[in-house]
Amino acid sequence: MDIIFGRNKKEQLEPVRAKVTGRIPTWLQGTLLRNGPGMHTVGETRYNHWFDGLALLHSFTIRDGEVYYRSKYLRSDTYKANIEANRIVVSEFGTMAYPDPCKNIFSKAFSYLSHTIPDFTDNCLINIMKCGEDFYATTETNYIRKINPQTLETLEKVDYRKYVAVNLATAHPHYDAAGNVLNMGTSIIDKGKTRYVVFRIPAAAPENKKGTNPLKHTEVFCSITSRSLLSPSYYHSFGVTENHIVFLEQPFKLDILKMSTAYIRGANWASCLAFHKEDKTYIHVIDQRTRKPLPTKFYTDPMVVFHHVNAYEEDGCLLFDVITYEDSSLYELFYLANLNQDFEENCRLTSIPTLRRFAVPLSVDKNAEVGSNLIKLTSTTAKALKEKDDQVYCQPELLYEGLELPRINYARNGKPYRYVFAAEVQWSPIPTKILKYDVLTKSSLKWGQEHCWPAEPLFVPTPGAQDEDDGIILSAIVSTDPQKLPFLLILDAKSFTELARASIDVEMHLDLHGLFIPDTDWDARKPALSQEERDRAPDSCVAPQA
Repeated sequence: MDIIFGRNKKEQLEPVRAKVTGRIPTWLQGTLLRNGPGMHTVGETRYNHWFDGLALLHSFTIRDGEVYYRSKYLRSDTYKANIEANRIVVSEFGTMAYPDPCKNIFSKAFSYLSHTIPDFTDNCLINIMKCGEDFYATTETNYIRKINPQTLETLEKVDYRKYVAVNLATAHPHYDAAGNVLNMGTSIIDKGKTRYVVFRIPAAAPENKKGTNPLKHTEVFCSITSRSLLSPSYYHSFGVTENHIVFLEQPFKLDILKMSTAYIRGANWASCLAFHKEDKTYIHVIDQRTRKPLPTKFYTDPMVVFHHVNAYEEDGCLLFDVITYEDSSLYELFYLANLNQDFEENCRLTSIPTLRRFAVPLSVDKNAEVGSNLIKLTSTTAKALKEKDDQVYCQPELLYEGLELPRINYARNGKPYRYVFAAEVQWSPIPTKILKYDVLTKSSLKWGQEHCWPAEPLFVPTPGAQDEDDGIILSAIVSTDPQKLPFLLILDAKSFTELARASIDVEMHLDLHGLFIPDTDWDARKPALSQEERDRAPDSCVAPQA
């Protein structure tokens, strides 16, 4: 497991031409850009948690049936400080670090007040966000880093707090048809309240302010006051429909008082997160037209959700699909100390990720009997049971057990849809197969090979496609077999049969999330690979098309 999780990966600064077998569709032209942890030790120091590793960007540029690979560490302030010191000096969520290793508990006391609500890391290792014409590496703090998607060069550092009062923000924003960004963040104890803030970044600056950064025109869309001032919910994503926003305030909570003393106690911030199994999960539904939450109090059983799949409206109801866990054991598993020879046994102690569908009535009949099911849809067995005091208990429909890292055809985001593309996981959180799940027929198609660990599958639609699954699936595959090269897998999304693979003779890391940038998304006069770069690529890596 150390080969996959704990070993630092080398950068591939110059593009490497992959060996392509099979046939890549001629219309597939662009760059798959991905992000994830790639460095877990600096000098003699080691991160505690896999999610703490320094961000390593990598890209697969697909051009005229050829594939070129490159990778580069994000040159964040965190990266530069650590490398200069040759040890970890910037704290991550699972690893507390101190700039001066000689500091004792008394000297730490003088500086800990500045860490009460800490200045978090800019190690943006989770996802890639498109904002207007720009691209940013993102994480779950208030910082994002602008990057050049062609060269993977790190550009300016952006602090969300300059534009909106949030200390934390998700790495999973939503986009509307115009390219406007909708995201959520937590504002900790601001003006006596802790709030969940929904904010909107326009795709472009207003007409009368052309040339300015769209981020400067960020607006607060709405906010929800946390049920607890000092224990806000952790969340990784949220859902949207055409008219509503869905947010789950779950009993996986961040203890602000513990966080305020973590630095002086020598404890990491992850130790300030706790799952409260006796609490409920509250379902907040915001009407995008009024920018206010629905007055009914919807709730369900305690659970942990990292990824929303999709949400949509049907006959007066809002349906949303999420990957749920019974507790927070998944996060605990990814401490590097647990990713050892006992990994298989440790995995069996974790909760299984389960796809569940919830249904929420958008208007509640006050005369309905207590205990009655307010959902009359025939398309789901999910229930919403009326209770006293304007409360509604939501009982989900179980759709599938054992999948994570879900993606959809994003053209169906917020709308009725049929297909989920995901990584299949069974007793282990490590994916062994790629899955296409049909939420209508409850059937699935799978791709998998021995020793292959697939990354999050990403759907790219065929130009002019009519069918929801008319397109291809891209996934970066690493192997536990040292004799097997990593590769980019290209599947036909309809049949789930392999069309091509592009093998690369590099050390590829396990990534988390990313996006595909069609060539039409940037100036065609600036190709991702110059002719000079093409000439430098070794001819021995060229493979004839089948």
